Amino acid sequence: MNLPSITVSQLNTYVKKLFDTDLMFASVIISGEISNYSPHYKTGHLYFTLKDASSSLKAVMFAGQARRLRFQPENGMHVFAMGRVSVFERDGVYQLYVNELIPDGEGALTAAFRQLKQRLEEKGLFDPAHKKALPAYPKKIGIITSPGSAALQDMLNILGRRYPLAEIVLAGVTVQGQTAPLEMIGALRAFNERTDVDVLILGRGGGSAEDLWCFNDEGLAWAVYESHIPVISAVGHETDFTICDFVSDVRAPTPSAAAELAVPDAADLLRRIKTLSDGLNTAYMQKINAVRSQLRMLFAQRDFSDPGRFFVPDKLKIESLRLQLAAQTEKTMQQKRLQLEKNVTALEKLNPLRVLLRGYAMVETDAGVVQSVDALHIGETVWISLHDGSLTAQIREIKRRENDGPTHL
Repeated sequence: MNLPSITVSQLNTYVKKLFDTDLMFASVIISGEISNYSPHYKTGHLYFTLKDASSSLKAVMFAGQARRLRFQPENGMHVFAMGRVSVFERDGVYQLYVNELIPDGEGALTAAFRQLKQRLEEKGLFDPAHKKALPAYPKKIGIITSPGSAALQDMLNILGRRYPLAEIVLAGVTVQGQTAPLEMIGALRAFNERTDVDVLILGRGGGSAEDLWCFNDEGLAWAVYESHIPVISAVGHETDFTICDFVSDVRAPTPSAAAELAVPDAADLLRRIKTLSDGLNTAYMQKINAVRSQLRMLFAQRDFSDPGRFFVPDKLKIESLRLQLAAQTEKTMQQKRLQLEKNVTALEKLNPLRVLLRGYAMVETDAGVVQSVDALHIGETVWISLHDGSLTAQIREIKRRENDGPTHL
């Protein structure tokens, strides 16, 4: 059958031209709820459906526009989608080509902040158990902020006034814009390679949410979390909150407040030292007075007024021991004296001179005292001792007892 017809491609192309030439579809804002959210991780394109209570519309956001998003689209999120409506010729489906997405009920920055905060909190970056205590008396303080800023000058003035002993090390960085997170991450890591910095202050003065947005960077949050040096976050004013405030070890409402948190007040320390010193002196004097009173009471007692009475028992004991020693010495001397007299008497009896007094004589030769005639020889010279002298003689005859006959020359 030969009927007039067109191809599917021709129809889709025609319909696409109708959409593309109609100014109504060139720029529309569609409100709806995101569903079937499907990001393409290789190309970076975002595919999803916008729906309301009764209808749905396919939508795509190409990578170039998606990279500018400050938040992460989610299923169930109600948004305003701005873009153009056209036809995808291959499938014959019309869809919304999205240029910009705005969360309904909260700004893009607010949504991005909420999403990142929830994600990091689930990973434990806000856990109080991980937070480090600030040093009581820091010797060196690192400051990461914009050089020459009013916030820096305020911090330097406060640190110098409160605790001039601390040394300040400045890492000048950009604190606004796309390069700011990388610069602050580099400064944090550089400080953590040192061993002499006790505490870090990271921050800047006030500004809009867009100005402070670099402090919501996820990479910066991890750098703060991984710092082994305690970090004080001091971003904006008291009502401003950033991700760094939640990750840091201490959040200060302002840079000036951060300087006050980082160091003690030297004037307060001096007053405290004076108070302690006065208290110590008072306690010292009270102790001295108490001891002095005790000494007065002791000296008033008889033991101190008549100290000699302490030694009476010892003196009596010493005198008793002296008498015992004298008596024992006298007794021992008497015993030794009697023993000596006995020994003298015994020796006197053995004295050979007493024998000589009775008419006996003692004969000696060169060999000694003669005790037997067998020790003598005819013609030998001998010495004879009497009680009143001695004489020399020569043996002319030896007579033996036991009936031995005389021997003649």
